[in-house]
Amino acid sequence: MTNDIKPPVAAPAGRKRFWKQATIVPAGTGYAVELDGRPVKLPERTTLAVESNALAQALAEEWQAAGKEAGGLFRPEDLPLTRIAGSMLERIPNQREGVIESLLAYAGSDLLCYRAENWSDLSSQQKERWDPWLAWCEKTFGAKLAVSGGVMPIKQSGAAIAALRKTLESASDAELAVLGVAVPALGSLVLGLALLHQQASPEDLTGCATLDEQAQMQRWGEDTEITDRIARMGRDVADAGRFLILLKQG
Repeated sequence: MTNDIKPPVAAPAGRKRFWKQATIVPAGTGYAVELDGRPVKLPERTTLAVESNALAQALAEEWQAAGKEAGGLFRPEDLPLTRIAGSMLERIPNQREGVIESLLAYAGSDLLCYRAENWSDLSSQQKERWDPWLAWCEKTFGAKLAVSGGVMPIKQSGAAIAALRKTLESASDAELAVLGVAVPALGSLVLGLALLHQQASPEDLTGCATLDEQAQMQRWGEDTEITDRIARMGRDVADAGRFLILLKQG
């Protein structure tokens, strides 16, 4: 029998909250999260502990809030910062090369590289909003990405992929964990890197990544499935951005 507490693998309905107080305590050079005096353990038995006091406080706050509504049930979705911290502490160190490869795959299918075929309002918006980010990527990382009209796959140059690989290999575990949330949400490695380097707000980047969806709704009217998808994307990107800011606060 152990008193360690693990983040749940929960059913959609959630699990019953079983603690009263979430706190942080000193742990090595950082701070660990405890529930009623017992440490939160990640799936591989790592203690949920971070060096940043601000991040540790936020982790404790999300555990404190989880399950206080919805009949006292809590779900993994209630703990987004814990999810990113868990990736930083366990997944990235154990699977770093695989994580880099999965992120690098987005360079070959980056949202910003696939444009509307006809010269429409959408294609004009894409050029206006997306070209500056591709120029920033080339200037900052030395990665010049090709652009195509339509959805047929295009092959990016070996030089561009190598430059982006070098960028990802130089990233810290925390930065890769942030990218691991932001890049799939946005469908763009370039926009994920823009978030990481704090070049724009999560809201602006989400808006940039959803030009097509916004154009569809302008033409056909609001669609709750689309608005829900945009909202989920916005939350994921905001969580990744908040994690990064808290981590840097120390």
